[in-house]
Amino acid sequence: MTKNCIAAKKGVFLAAVKANKQIGRRFYRLRLEFSGPAAEAFANSKPGQFAQLNLSGTALPAAKDIPDELANNARRNILLRRPFSFADVTCEDDKTLVDILYCVVGPASLRMTTLSAGDSVSVIGPLGTGFCVPEGKKRALLVAGGMGAGPLQHLAKLLTADYPNIDVMAFAGAKTAKELPFGARLDEISQQLGFSLREFADYGVESLVATDDGSAGWKGLVSDCLAEWLGQAAFAGNDMIIYSCGPEAMLAKVADIALKNNIDCQVSMERMMACGIGLCQSCAVECKADRPGKTVYKLCCKDGPVFDSREVIFSA
Repeated sequence: MTKNCIAAKKGVFLAAVKANKQIGRRFYRLRLEFSGPAAEAFANSKPGQFAQLNLSGTALPAAKDIPDELANNARRNILLRRPFSFADVTCEDDKTLVDILYCVVGPASLRMTTLSAGDSVSVIGPLGTGFCVPEGKKRALLVAGGMGAGPLQHLAKLLTADYPNIDVMAFAGAKTAKELPFGARLDEISQQLGFSLREFADYGVESLVATDDGSAGWKGLVSDCLAEWLGQAAFAGNDMIIYSCGPEAMLAKVADIALKNNIDCQVSMERMMACGIGLCQSCAVECKADRPGKTVYKLCCKDGPVFDSREVIFSA
């Protein structure tokens, strides 16, 4: 039996921007406020679910603030909504506040940086299927690669609040320290020994950091850091569960580690989503079928984005 898998009732809502804080060179944390029926819908959203934001009418930043690598296509029209998962969901009186962690990678996310308090954004959500919490688990390992940290922060909050009998540990990885999407300051000690990320520490969750170049925390892939930690841990695999979000190559490695250690694993997949509600069929994920050697395609936006890692056929 699993809990927290039932999706909240989705809809098209208007959100008010409360804050839009830069936390790194390319990283921002956007806070949206929902009221009325939208507040109830997003209050019941689950970690791993997402929303589609309409950014077509959002202004471009000043020319001097546009990164050189985006200068050539910054003015491209934004025709489709963009999907974003939730880093935090908080209820205050009759309002619901939703935090979205995002990285400036294209013309749509570039426009997001100009949103400020008082602006409005059209949002479709909550969408998709979130993470589930099976009964009988004693330890949860959260493995994030880059921007995959957002929904796992939301999950850390839920686990520590609603499942006090489950010990939670977080692993966060990126290519370099500058590509870690967190607000923590990296000092000399943290670079050598690793550090507790505030975004997880706020929920009482210990964290380990891995960077490919060793500029912060453990030197190497976060999946290798996970494997080494498991090799030293004295826990039964069937008592644990791994939740992971990040690049597909990382998810494939995490899924393999989970399989070898007999640990349940849920992965949050990423695909291009044109509609977010299953109509356009553009976000297919190849999965194993009931019959050996056969595969089926499921929709990331509707059947996912969270899948049991054992059913996914990874392309990376």
